[in-house]
This record gives sequence, structure tokens and C-alpha cells, in this order.
Amino acid sequence: MSLLEVSGLNSYYGDSHILFDVEMRVEKNEVVALLGRNGAGKSTTLKSLMGVVTPRTGSVKLDGVELASRKAHSIARQGMQLVHENRRIFGSLNVEENIILAGLTAPNRWPLERIYTMFPRLKERRTSRGTDLSGGEQQMLAIARALVRDPKIILLDEPFEGLAPVIVHDLVRACRDLAQAGQTIVLVEQNLAATLALASRVYIINNGHIVHEGSAAELKAQPGLLQQYLGV
Repeated sequence: MSLLEVSGLNSYYGDSHILFDVEMRVEKNEVVALLGRNGAGKSTTLKSLMGVVTPRTGSVKLDGVELASRKAHSIARQGMQLVHENRRIFGSLNVEENIILAGLTAPNRWPLERIYTMFPRLKERRTSRGTDLSGGEQQMLAIARALVRDPKIILLDEPFEGLAPVIVHDLVRACRDLAQAGQTIVLVEQNLAATLALASRVYIINNGHIVHEGSAAELKAQPGLLQQYLGV
């Protein structure tokens, strides 16, 4: 049994059918990327897994437990965390308060020092308010808020978007360290080089349909596929 098993997932925004019978699996300790053009359904897939969007039909099982009909807070308690594209940190709270608040209801929360070892910059900025952080620091904090809850799986939605290359490099290193430590990650990202440096396996979604599944190495070797579905 895979850690995450998704089958027959159909999601809508109002009357608009966005996801069509999406099928995915993610093994424990695996980094899986979901690629596709803007509007292909990548973020909607993550939101459907997390219960931010309620799927109309289909199954989402985490460690054998059905999550598809549950609310986001219930799914979070089962061990899934979504780091949203817009980060959603508390701007009026400082870094440390943001992290502590996120971990309050977690049964096995990380100690602060473990977070600060992963993100030394956050330790330096621990008394700074969220609104005073750079974009890269806010992204680190958003990931830290998810990690403090010791999730079984973390969903990252465009974590490198709009960030300077040096910050992307630091975040890729942090994500690679997480993966090597056994953290299971599903990554949605437009930065193809960063994504393929992290992911072991890749899904491509196009117009709400999964159109390809394979290893990252296989995808690198198929420029025609990249051009067809990603336009690179």
C-alpha cells in the first residue's frame, strides 16, 4: 500500500469541471512532482487532496485512511500539510510565534531547534514580524509552519515562485535535506530545473487529466514530452 493513494478524483469550481478522474500514488519517503502549464489543474489537485476544495467524486487515502470527504483541519490531523502558494503566514506575529502557533495542536510537534537547524535564517529572524520578512524568508516560514506538525506528507504549491535564484538554491537544499531525512513531499512548481533536481518521480497534468507518469530521469530524456505539455 502506498502512503498516498488517489483514484477517480473529480473536482469542480461551481459548474466548471476542473479535475477528471485523477489517479496518483506517492510512496513513503518519496518526492513526487506534479507538472503542467498554468491552469492545468496542479494547484486544484493539491487543494483537493487537502480538502480546501471538496472533490465531487473519488478517493484520497493517506496511510489507508479515506480523506476525500473530510474538512481540511481533519485532514491535517491525519498527517497532511499544504503550503499554499500565497504562504498564509500571520504578518502581525513574529517568526517564532508563527511556528509555535502552528504546532499547538500537533501530537508530535518538532522542537524549535530542529526547525532552526533546517532554516538557520529563521533563527536569525525569530523576533521579526511576518510582514517584515523577505519573500524567501516568508516561504521558509510557511514551510516551517507545516513541518513543525511532523506531517506524514507535505504538499508544496509553487514554493520557488518569484524568488531570487540564490533563495531558490537555499530552499532546494532545504527540501533535499528534508527528502534525505525521509520526508514525503508532493511538489507543484514551474521551475523545471529545481523540480527535477528534487523529484524522483513526476506526473504531468494537462487540462485536468493526468497525461504522463514516470521517473524524473525518463522525463529529462524526453524533450518532446516536455515541449508538448510544458512548452519548454
